[in-house]
Amino acid sequence: MNDCIFFGRNEAPILLKNEPDKITKPIQFKFENENENEKQIKQIATGFFSTIFLFENGKAIEYLNENDPNQNPHKIQIENIQKVTVGANNEAILTIEGNVFAKGKDINPDNPKEFINISSLIEDTNDRIIEDIICGVSSIYLLTSNQNAYVIGSNQYGQLGFDSKTLPKTQKPILMMKNVSKIFSGISSYHVFLLNSNQELFGCGYNESGQVGLGESRKERIIQELTKIQNIPKGKIIDIQCGRSHSIMLIEDEDENENPKRKLYSCGSSNNRLLSRNESNYEFTEIKSSLFENDDDILEISCGYHHSLILTSNSKLIAFGSNLFGQLGNQNRMNDQKIPIQIELPELRFNENISNYHLSCGSFSSFLYYSPFLSSFSNLEEDLIKLFRRKEFCNISFKTKNGEIIEAHKLILKYRLNQNQNQIEKLQEIISNKSIKESNQIFEMIYSNNSKINPILYSEIKEIINLNEKIEETMKRIYLNENENEKDFIIERKEKQYKFPKLILIMRSELYRGMFLSVTEDKSNKVTDYSELSNKSFQILEYWIYSNQIKDEIQITQEIINEIEIGIDYFQLNQTNPNLFDLLIKKFNNQNQN
Repeated sequence: MNDCIFFGRNEAPILLKNEPDKITKPIQFKFENENENEKQIKQIATGFFSTIFLFENGKAIEYLNENDPNQNPHKIQIENIQKVTVGANNEAILTIEGNVFAKGKDINPDNPKEFINISSLIEDTNDRIIEDIICGVSSIYLLTSNQNAYVIGSNQYGQLGFDSKTLPKTQKPILMMKNVSKIFSGISSYHVFLLNSNQELFGCGYNESGQVGLGESRKERIIQELTKIQNIPKGKIIDIQCGRSHSIMLIEDEDENENPKRKLYSCGSSNNRLLSRNESNYEFTEIKSSLFENDDDILEISCGYHHSLILTSNSKLIAFGSNLFGQLGNQNRMNDQKIPIQIELPELRFNENISNYHLSCGSFSSFLYYSPFLSSFSNLEEDLIKLFRRKEFCNISFKTKNGEIIEAHKLILKYRLNQNQNQIEKLQEIISNKSIKESNQIFEMIYSNNSKINPILYSEIKEIINLNEKIEETMKRIYLNENENEKDFIIERKEKQYKFPKLILIMRSELYRGMFLSVTEDKSNKVTDYSELSNKSFQILEYWIYSNQIKDEIQITQEIINEIEIGIDYFQLNQTNPNLFDLLIKKFNNQNQN
């Protein structure tokens, strides 16, 4: 299923055949490719000079944005690709193994069209596994498994976080900041934001229109060093998208009924008709629109050069900014739009959940495409794969064939393998014949139970792992079977101790994620602030943290429901689907009916 919706400047005429230069109304096209295994789209990344299609099988095709009818799509000769990103003058590719390959005139000036491995250029050999990448105009940002942010490329506007006069550019990744959870930039952006695990936001780079969001007191044209951004809106930062002269922030907070609600904030220049105000704004201010209804939620945002798109849970596609090339998808409004407008979409043939749709804004173009593969892992599996690489949460070592050490979490590993005391020894034997790259793939397959990462290697380990067990089942077995003395974090309440593996608390609880991943928070192993919960309520929460389930034999009362509300708030539980509170209400109603 590869239908895509496109509007804006037809920058890749070989891709969009028999279409005009300006496509001012959304059109639906079906991606065609001779290889059947390269038709399931995972991601589209589009920029000034290229558009890359990443497929579910880990391969990618690049279309050059050149008006040459003889220009054929180019197959990128890199395997196991996890993510692609493009900027105005560069491209970067992240592989499943955590390697980054990049090209561009500021990355490899001698041969700007050739991909080189830039992660291998990081001086600290223990910091070369990359979790995420994002391109700016002429720089590439890397987030490592140790939560360190690196950058490579041009520093013309201070977007590397250093004085541009003393460091005009770098062809080797340099460390920007430690303890980073997310990096935000954009294809046309000369500025960047870094978010740490304490939800503190830092920014630097081009600020002529206030797009760094530092407020009225910081109107310098260039912010040379990473600077903490004050007056951040209340709530959790979900995403920040960066345009040329503006930034849009997606925040999740609670509404007046204490239900999760997402809101949009923006800063930057209205001279480019990007914001619904009459002048530049130097700090993040809420964007309000009648299109954001009370029963509607914002799923995704994307920024191009001078335009922005918003996708909502009620299947609305909303746009504002420049419409010079039809990139707002409204042929009747070729003038620029300060106020968000809704785009009339062709009938979607997918009949799928709207959350499987994704946005990609190019310089002057827009894509809406279907891809369930962007969330091929559950959030738990993604977190587990990221965290097993962090040494502070690992306690068992394996040696590769080259003598390199790779570490894992013994307690999780114990229950992902078949219940046989020799399985870890068998795994060590397999790892001893593999490279560090292959070993990382093996652990990712064990943690996620995803054979597609490397089917050949999976055939070697499938005899020692639980093939059909989901991560929730693994965690539940830890809860039911593991010796309390082997768990590594203690919660004390009413003179009773509860022990948890830190890794499980990190995956389930925002409170403990912040505590254990922070460089400043107190990491003592006792929390005593649960006195308002009865033993039964605490046991319900404990079982839920491990299994994402409620025990069948538990009788639910109104008092328990009230206490669980308190407990969810105490733990700051990640309320994924299914929602604990909703299930308790349903179970309570069913019990009363019977």
